[in-house]
Amino acid sequence: MINKVFPILAISVFSSMLGTGIIAPLLPLYADTLGATGIWIGIIFSGFSISRALIMPLIGRLSDQRGERKAFLCAGLLFYAVISLGYVWAGGVTELAVVRLVHGLAAGMIIPIAQAYVGDLAPQGEEGKWMGYFNSAFFAGFGVGPLLGGALTDSFSMATAFYSMGALNLFAFIVALVWLPKTRHSKSKNTSEHTPLRQMLRSNMIKGIFSFRLTTAFLRGAFSCFLPIFASLFLDLSPTKIGLVLCLNTLTTALLQIFSGRLADIFDRRKLVVIGSLVDVVILCSIPFLESFSQLVILCAISGTGKAISMPAASGLTVAEGRKYGMGSAIGVFTLGMSLGMAIGPIASGAIMDQIGINWVFFVAAGVALLGTGVFLFFTKQE
Repeated sequence: MINKVFPILAISVFSSMLGTGIIAPLLPLYADTLGATGIWIGIIFSGFSISRALIMPLIGRLSDQRGERKAFLCAGLLFYAVISLGYVWAGGVTELAVVRLVHGLAAGMIIPIAQAYVGDLAPQGEEGKWMGYFNSAFFAGFGVGPLLGGALTDSFSMATAFYSMGALNLFAFIVALVWLPKTRHSKSKNTSEHTPLRQMLRSNMIKGIFSFRLTTAFLRGAFSCFLPIFASLFLDLSPTKIGLVLCLNTLTTALLQIFSGRLADIFDRRKLVVIGSLVDVVILCSIPFLESFSQLVILCAISGTGKAISMPAASGLTVAEGRKYGMGSAIGVFTLGMSLGMAIGPIASGAIMDQIGINWVFFVAAGVALLGTGVFLFFTKQE
């Protein structure tokens, strides 16, 4: 079954994330043109993740109870496409922040549900493999997007990039609506629709995975939001070059996911999570010392390798817990950690930039991720 369903999910996820990735190098620059300070850039960037974090546990739980994920996924993709138009219409910093908040609600119905879909169908012992495939589609779309967004902006305008995001998510909605089959997932014997979330949250593995995802997402939020600012101010890079750097970072992750996903089914997933996280920490600490575009390219490629090592392993651990407590619920907690980190990271980093400078944004984010990795080790050693 998964061999038939996965290609459709992959096309939908790739198209949706291609649209989302288009605005990744543009949003901080767009907010800057509207007069946003560092803290406001962080708020705008984080609004998406804040609202996504609020809705994901609810959507994940509802999809477990209903046993049907297609309706949630299609609704999210359509809503996402419509709200994309709001970026063009936003005339100020406050309006842009509101658009990001609303957009996050739609996002909360897409990736977590698509991941849970794959988790339901992945054969026992192949969780890392199939989550690696899923992450490959996710990161490939998000990786190509920044390059496309930079090129569209340089050739046409930022408005063209925002319209393209909406069109790509509309295409993903059509693909899912027409070709994605309805499937009924089966509940594990340990799970019922009445099982309280607090029972799942008592799992040390869930606690460890959540801490890892929260703090590495904090790092990722700081990186995604303020690397374009750093590259523009200190390296004098154009939107196209900034998009190319972000594209390379994410495409490296995407291309290595297939291989690293298989590794996650062979080797100790816990160790792979730690190794990948440490690579990301070292790279982030190196950013303030960069002096050229070529150096930034090399570091971003290495950073992408770190993510490729850790993400399939962490996803595989989450799927294993999902078989105990409900796939949508476990994936919801995993992606909740991501959303909270992506929400807190840019806001905290914006305040840091305003107070002590942009270089400390990267140092502090690396320290937070290192702390989270230590917490992950503490909880998972007891499992």
